[in-house]
Amino acid sequence: MIQSYLTNNAQRYASKWLVLAIDLVVVAISFMLSYFIRFNLTFNFEVDKLLVQLPVVVVIALISFLIIGSYKGGVRHTGVRDVYNLFNAICLSSIIAIFLIIANRQFEVVDDFTIPLSIIIIHSLISFVALTASRYIFKSMYASLSKEFKASKKVLIYGAGDSGILTYNAISNHAKSNTKVIGYIDNDVKKIGKQINGVIVYGPEVLTESFILKNNISEIVFCIQKIDSRRLKELVEGLVDFPVLVKIVPPVEDWINGELNASQIKQVQIEDLLNRPPIDILNSKILDEVKDKVILVTGGAGSIGSEIVRQLCKYNYRSLIIVDQAESALYDLQQELKQNNHSNFMPIVADIRDKNRMNNLFQEYKPNLVFHAAAYKHVPLMEYNSYEAIKINIAGTKAIVDLSLAHKVDKFVFISTDKAVNPTNVMGATKRIAEMYISCMQQERKTKFITTRFGNVLGSNGSVIPLFKKQIEKGGPLTVTHKDVTRYFMTIPEASQLVLEAGAMGEGGEIFIFDMGESVKIFDLAKNMIKLSGLRYPEDIDIKVTGLRPGEKLYEELLANGENTLPTYHKKIMIGKVRELDYNFVRTKIDELCVNNMFFNGDTVKLMKEIVPEYISNNSDLCKHDTSAPPKEPSKSTLKVLHS
Repeated sequence: MIQSYLTNNAQRYASKWLVLAIDLVVVAISFMLSYFIRFNLTFNFEVDKLLVQLPVVVVIALISFLIIGSYKGGVRHTGVRDVYNLFNAICLSSIIAIFLIIANRQFEVVDDFTIPLSIIIIHSLISFVALTASRYIFKSMYASLSKEFKASKKVLIYGAGDSGILTYNAISNHAKSNTKVIGYIDNDVKKIGKQINGVIVYGPEVLTESFILKNNISEIVFCIQKIDSRRLKELVEGLVDFPVLVKIVPPVEDWINGELNASQIKQVQIEDLLNRPPIDILNSKILDEVKDKVILVTGGAGSIGSEIVRQLCKYNYRSLIIVDQAESALYDLQQELKQNNHSNFMPIVADIRDKNRMNNLFQEYKPNLVFHAAAYKHVPLMEYNSYEAIKINIAGTKAIVDLSLAHKVDKFVFISTDKAVNPTNVMGATKRIAEMYISCMQQERKTKFITTRFGNVLGSNGSVIPLFKKQIEKGGPLTVTHKDVTRYFMTIPEASQLVLEAGAMGEGGEIFIFDMGESVKIFDLAKNMIKLSGLRYPEDIDIKVTGLRPGEKLYEELLANGENTLPTYHKKIMIGKVRELDYNFVRTKIDELCVNNMFFNGDTVKLMKEIVPEYISNNSDLCKHDTSAPPKEPSKSTLKVLHS
């Protein structure tokens, strides 16, 4: 260890002294050259005097370099700061030399030390230019030689603006980089054909398979700031069939200390292509709604619940109560909020099914608003664990609803799912029954009960994209249940904003439905994820069709048959008008269902089908409880009309 320490320090100091020695040689040569230039490129000067003056000039330069420390900078990382240090060192050297010359003239100490001041000025200029040039020459030589001995990968940068130039600098200056930028791609005809940093700018038309193969390009980096997600999707989808990795530069606000680092350039993820434009939420309305209110969020450590908490932290509420039974996830959220300087919140480990415990919380904190996100959501798991699904999705919701009424909560916002529409599985049916119970309680006219419905959420626990990523890491195959299965996707922030907006605009009894845009074919999603990983389908990774899972649909719906929608002040948010219910019958049956489930009495699934007549199981052993044939999957044309 001691030997290694001594070796490393010897190499470090030897490198500095070598730079200092080279700088002194450059100064000496510059001084001789300045005499030659001063006397009109002739030798009409006294060489003997030059030889006396030269050591003095070198010693003065040595003192200046030692004081300023210009020799300490890493030559291969030479930048503006290093050039500034060289300038200071040369200026100091010139000042000392001029001072000594004037003093020598005054006191006549040394006869031969009579350097003309014009020589000093010429010497200063030549030295500064020569020292700066030597730095950049050595830097370029080092970069060229290092890349000669490395297996260099070739890169195209998409975008020749300021961000593109910064991206080039980040890649080129990265010490361990084995990357060579061979060109920029830009739409600006004024830039096409020109060179930036010695690299040519091409037009988008060159992006062909032949061009990529001919130049052995392995990566294309998108560095267009604030690019629209749809535009990015168009550009990337035009490249996924090529044998290249597609990467993207993060937004400027995410750069470290305002500077782009090569390690921040990440591979384009499927989420970047599925991201939808953020909805324009009227934050002032939410601000008025939550101001000075006590807010309770159940399932607050989950995907949606935690984002609701993050969004609420931006507003001036009185206090925020976060309830979840998942201890680790709740702890992680607590630490995150503390690090972001949020303090006015209370994390509570509790189970919403424990009515006595929840009643104590309602009594202690007296919430004005309740956002109910706690639920079991995984379709295949819940299909054969109906006891747990009923216990939390129905009985748990029922407990929180009843407590909200008893404690005079102003508003209760329930997070439902598109799987509650014409349910074909236990999970969807339990969420639909919870919706129905909430509709019944709305008739009490004491608390305003509001429901939100939306589809799959990008990045949520158990969603398809994290699953595909894990399967790609293991070398495949990717598993898809059916070639024609489609899903709607939205981002977690979008879903959470919708929930907050529902709480603000809702007057009670509404089911708010979000415009989910176009559905995504999961098979195509899998193929794009393979290609974005720089792999080929099916040569490198195949896709295996496993068949629909129990209770799974081909197409999800947001509106049930017989329902319609009304517009709101926001074009992306609609109010679903549901069919009328027999409230006494529904309440009685739901009470019966919860009691039977508690004591394991009777067939609870059969009772659920009585409460929700449209609940017809699909691809499940529970089909035996259906009294009629399963409905056909809705066609795409039907869905299109349904969402128009």
